[in-house]
Amino acid sequence: MSITRRSARRSVRILGVASATAALALGVAGQALACNISEFSAEATCTGAKGSIVVTDKDASGTPAVITVFLKSDAGVETQVGQPQEVKGTAEGATVTFSEDWKPNATYRVHVKAGHLVDQDIKPDLVTPSTACKKEESPTPTPATPTPKPSKTTATPTPSASESSSAPAGAPSNAPSPAGDSNLAETGANSNTGLIAGAAGALVVVGGGAVYFGMRRRGAKSSS
Repeated sequence: MSITRRSARRSVRILGVASATAALALGVAGQALACNISEFSAEATCTGAKGSIVVTDKDASGTPAVITVFLKSDAGVETQVGQPQEVKGTAEGATVTFSEDWKPNATYRVHVKAGHLVDQDIKPDLVTPSTACKKEESPTPTPATPTPKPSKTTATPTPSASESSSAPAGAPSNAPSPAGDSNLAETGANSNTGLIAGAAGALVVVGGGAVYFGMRRRGAKSSS
């Protein structure tokens, strides 16, 4: 009987060691599959001209986690970005995206809350790149319009032969004649008309006197 008792004790010891080993293995495996802060990461990305903060969860256990993002200022004041979002991790990585027009070299604190397993911030804090998503476009300079230079000499236009021949030699003036002018002047006669008329009258008188003296001489000869 003593031998039988010894065998039973050994069997119990062996079973105890095996159970302890199995429990230890299960504990290690459980810890390996449990949600851990090291399985979370965050980065600042750009989609065109829009900025975003993307948080990735590579928790293979798929434990639901709530992600909250805060913008940290230089004065220590924090501003929450959007609303908290829930994510269930996968071995390949599940992501949540926060729309944020982030500025260069800005600092964000990303907090993870996964049940009673994780209640921590992702370390280190997220620092955005030194270049923004969209650069300010500089206005295109307008090319200067060259100022036309004035010509040195300007040619005076010469009237054509037809224009010069068609021009009247002396166009009569439409202005009324002065009050002292004669009727001849109003009809277009020049100032020599009176002189010519006086000379003609003198010739008539001289001619009449010559005829008169000639007739007297004839009468005297005929009476003698």
